Amino acid sequence: MVTLLLIIIYLAFIGLGLPDALLGSAWSIMKLDIGATTEMAGYISLTVSFCTVVSSLFASRLLHRFGTGKVTLFSILLTTISLFGFYFSNEFLFFILLAIPLGLGAGSVDAALSNYVALHFKARHMSWLHCFWGIGAMTGPIVMSFSLDNGNNWRMGYLTIGIVLTIIVLILLGSLSLWKVFENGKIEEGDEKTLISNREALRIRGVRMSMVSMLCYNGSETAAGLWMASFFIESKGTTPGTAAAFSSLFYIGIIIGRIFSGFLSTKLSSKRLIRYGGLVGCVGLLILILPVPHWVAAGALLIVGLGGAPIYPSIVHATPERFGEKASSSVIGLEMASAYTGSTLIPLLMGFIASQFGMFMVPIILLLLFSIMFVSSEMVNRVYKHKLI
Repeated sequence: MVTLLLIIIYLAFIGLGLPDALLGSAWSIMKLDIGATTEMAGYISLTVSFCTVVSSLFASRLLHRFGTGKVTLFSILLTTISLFGFYFSNEFLFFILLAIPLGLGAGSVDAALSNYVALHFKARHMSWLHCFWGIGAMTGPIVMSFSLDNGNNWRMGYLTIGIVLTIIVLILLGSLSLWKVFENGKIEEGDEKTLISNREALRIRGVRMSMVSMLCYNGSETAAGLWMASFFIESKGTTPGTAAAFSSLFYIGIIIGRIFSGFLSTKLSSKRLIRYGGLVGCVGLLILILPVPHWVAAGALLIVGLGGAPIYPSIVHATPERFGEKASSSVIGLEMASAYTGSTLIPLLMGFIASQFGMFMVPIILLLLFSIMFVSSEMVNRVYKHKLI
């Protein structure tokens, strides 16, 4: 029963990742169909990000009242409805409106499943959980690419992903009883008095530093994915096609790194995985800053992905150990909100700085973010030095 539930959780996280890159991969064709301009994609993306932050902040209350299974089911259902809405829509305003449930669903399911795995499963499953998100995030553009290659039909791409998510929704609906396997009076089913509010969670020592770590890491991950191809073109002189291929090495490094960090978690604590991952990432970024050939820089970007891989899942999995199980859903919600805030604002800020001073600033800013993440994580470790040894 536990194994079946774990498979369903992995499946749900693939579903979380599937829509993430659809808009970017289809917008060049979509905008022509709906009479939009290039920059309007940013309005949709910002709406999704804002609603994701909001739903992350309310995740602990939803979990407390309804439990992980129902929250996950409803969140994936919201996402599915949004994608079907994209399929039928012809006006830009409707895309903005549909971005609201898309963002609300994403934030809730991420916080719900991350908290559940952190409470009930070993650290390796948290790493593999976020690896499955990466698989979903890669699969979405592949499906969209196939649809575009067959008649520029971006709507069919959204419809296909919507059908896949519908199947996941039906599986979640049929498995609601499985989520009770760990029911033992903890926060999910607890008394109202046991709920730790976001304001109370913020007062716990180390929580704010953990939020800073999440903000810096997630912001750097999103910014690297957005700007690294431009860095290779302008700073290393590569062609656009080569630059695109090189930038994919970052995500390949993350996926491979999360697979291996899952195995390493049986030998190393979350604290050490965060520490070593941060150091490896900094080494890769230092190489990127140096005037090295483009093929060396490409290898360095792979190293950055490998180093960053265990950071996000390890911070989340360490949360109940560091801050207590009763506070974990609220703290993870705050961490997720910080992460999504970082992924929204930092790429915009990095783009502004790079446009003023040059693309060579991209790895420098990433190194600064990794350094802040490393220092803030070590500050949390000092507060809880008796834990996660």
